[in-house]
Amino acid sequence: MASGSQTVQRHPVVVVGGGQAGLSVAHCLKKRGLRPLVLERHRIGHAWARQRWESFCLVTPNWQCRLPDFPYDGDDPDGFMGREEIVRYVQRFADHIQVPVREGVAVRRLQASGSGFLLSTDEGAIEADQVVLATGGYHRPKRHPLAARLPERILQIDARDYTSPESLPAGPVLVVGSGQSGCQIAEDLFLAGRRVHLSVGRAPRSPRRYRGRDVVDWLDRMGYYAMPIDQHADPKAVRGKTNHYLTGRDGGREIDLRRRALEGMVLHGRLAELGHDRIDFAGDLADNLDGADAVYSRICRSIDDHIAAQGLSAPEEPPYVPCWTPPPGSAEPLDLVAEPLAAVIWCTGYHPDFSWVEVPVFDGAGHPAHERGITQVPGFYVLGLPWLHTWGSARFCGVAEDAEYLAEAIRLRASRLAVRQERLVYTALLGT
Repeated sequence: MASGSQTVQRHPVVVVGGGQAGLSVAHCLKKRGLRPLVLERHRIGHAWARQRWESFCLVTPNWQCRLPDFPYDGDDPDGFMGREEIVRYVQRFADHIQVPVREGVAVRRLQASGSGFLLSTDEGAIEADQVVLATGGYHRPKRHPLAARLPERILQIDARDYTSPESLPAGPVLVVGSGQSGCQIAEDLFLAGRRVHLSVGRAPRSPRRYRGRDVVDWLDRMGYYAMPIDQHADPKAVRGKTNHYLTGRDGGREIDLRRRALEGMVLHGRLAELGHDRIDFAGDLADNLDGADAVYSRICRSIDDHIAAQGLSAPEEPPYVPCWTPPPGSAEPLDLVAEPLAAVIWCTGYHPDFSWVEVPVFDGAGHPAHERGITQVPGFYVLGLPWLHTWGSARFCGVAEDAEYLAEAIRLRASRLAVRQERLVYTALLGT
């Protein structure tokens, strides 16, 4: 409990995080007669507006943007919203649902307190019967443990801090990591005429269009986005998998790193060692490219099988044929004297940081343990995490279903709490 004479506010439900996940569950709660309070550390749409580069756009088509009771309503359903459009979409959703949101209020500490929770915020203490943690899981950027060995003259930034090619000093750039962000940032720099080195990891890639449709359309029809995580052979492993790389840029297209290598992008294997005058890479570039292509081809085959099983009519397409293979010597170190890098952009993922949450719901890796967002601590929930329940859980296409599910669980518990309180009051009256 708060100490001293400080006034403690009381709310039945507090949602921490005002992104699309937090706003979605707040809307679903409001529909059920509950009035949650949403606390947002920054401003609505902050992550989209401030932690994405200027040319950023969604990799899923606009028609997949279907926040609860607020689907995409623009004139380009098959297009891909850019950064500013995404921010406007989320802000319009917030205006539409009209739930209380306190922007610029950070939660510094969240504790279990009695049968509820105590939140220490920038605006004082708040007590809550139930709490939804909707801050996502991408908090602290990962970097190579030896990143500090690089010369001080080389600018080092993380993916979320990259804005545009013009924002970097002149000279070659090394992008580390070939997931969605790494490949898209490398392309952004390369298309702007920069000399780009890309350290390629084991991230898979996806076709953009295949047999007459966007691949997202096919996968949606095939039920991939709605498949519950418990139907996978190894649910724990699937949560940690890197997203397939492709892009919504230029109307949507594939990213073929082999094609970029033919055009002049310099590809390396995984980053191995860092020094003051050189960077060493593992000799796995060929294997990593082959692995990405294998996933690409497997997706195509699954679509072929679906078309055949459903008896659908769709244009035929030839199988993918690699246009480039790494030449001998591609595993040689990058000499920082001969090739003085101007910048290194780390696109190597993020660690969760829930150090401010003092509720016993976390596993040994710092991730919330839950069953479809419901934790072992009554009244404490998580939302907006990758694979919370399905592949679509952390996306615009799947958060509505998760939010509805949690909102109903919260409503049921609120009803039980209300009944219990009525009984206590009745018992007290009988005793007077």
